[in-house]
Amino acid sequence: MNKKEISEIKKLISRKDSQIVRFCGCYVDNEKNIRTTLKQPFLALEEDEMFKYINIFRRSLSGTLGKNLLNLEFPREQEEEGGTQNFLMKLRDSKLSDDNLLQEFYEKVIENYEFPENYYIILAYSAYDIPMVTTDGMEQDDASVYVYDHIICTICPVKLEKSNLCYNAETNMIEPNIRDWLVDMPAHGFLFPAFNDRNTDIHAMLYYTKKSEEPAPQFMDSMFGCTKPLTSKSQNTVFKQIIQDSLGEECDFETVKSIHENINELIEEQKDLPEPVVLSHEDVKDIFTHSGISNEKLEVFDKNYEHALSEKGDVSVDDIQNTSFVATNITNPRNLEIKTADVVIKVSPDKSDLVKTKMIDGIPYLMIQVSEHIELNGVPVRPDMTKE
Repeated sequence: MNKKEISEIKKLISRKDSQIVRFCGCYVDNEKNIRTTLKQPFLALEEDEMFKYINIFRRSLSGTLGKNLLNLEFPREQEEEGGTQNFLMKLRDSKLSDDNLLQEFYEKVIENYEFPENYYIILAYSAYDIPMVTTDGMEQDDASVYVYDHIICTICPVKLEKSNLCYNAETNMIEPNIRDWLVDMPAHGFLFPAFNDRNTDIHAMLYYTKKSEEPAPQFMDSMFGCTKPLTSKSQNTVFKQIIQDSLGEECDFETVKSIHENINELIEEQKDLPEPVVLSHEDVKDIFTHSGISNEKLEVFDKNYEHALSEKGDVSVDDIQNTSFVATNITNPRNLEIKTADVVIKVSPDKSDLVKTKMIDGIPYLMIQVSEHIELNGVPVRPDMTKE
């Protein structure tokens, strides 16, 4: 799913035009015991309570693609009878009305989800009449052809409220508050099936993680059987290793700067597209080629690429060629960071040509071309103010 498709589904979750038909919940304690369950029509909720659920569901469709929102595809075997995708299809097709399926789903989550505290599993079923879109981007609500039947699930931590002093209006006293268990915003969640090309894609799903570095890969693998993607941090670590291994003694300032400049150019060129910039094995190799890396180093690029993914990314040999990098996970399009043992310099990518390295009397220097305006701790100074 891309940004536009996610936004289209997110807009359905509102008080005014909610497409949610039914929702269910299961409260689990820190010992993996089910404390209570519920199931009811969504529109039967009081407005204030509905608003809180809407916020939770919308949060699970928020964040950055490739970091908080991950597109997952099911292996073919999971679509066969007894597979994870096959089970989710049955759950969706039941419209959350089958108590046995719901109980089985809760038990699967509890078995595979590792969380040391209490949490609340929320499931919602929704049906969306997909309006046709004209060539000029206008929606035709009365020209719907397909219906997107889907379920959305969130797993929300439930935390004990902090102890505070409060004013009790009945006793007219300041006294300790009564601590309640509060449902927090979701830590993880998913949308199934995916909404790709503005239609149902039963072969894929959208997975949400609040913290991009904690996507719960074990849960992702055992609950859905999908190939776990590299986290944004792992992508960054692996890419750095690919650069170091591939360049070797050629890993100098100008070459590495050129690599990041070329990636940032791609991001800038495609900034208006709904999909994030994703770099495949061949894309990375092309960037290295255009960044001035010698043919000799490029000859061993494939070997270094595979080694970095298997060693730093823990990617299996079979999945290496299908592993890609989200561009914004391996470079910062907002600034170029140059770091020494004592100094950190941040430069806008489009001004990176102002920073160069130079050897003076056998000592390496970072040279920064400056304009007439310089500030030191907020005080305007002249370039020649410091005396030798």
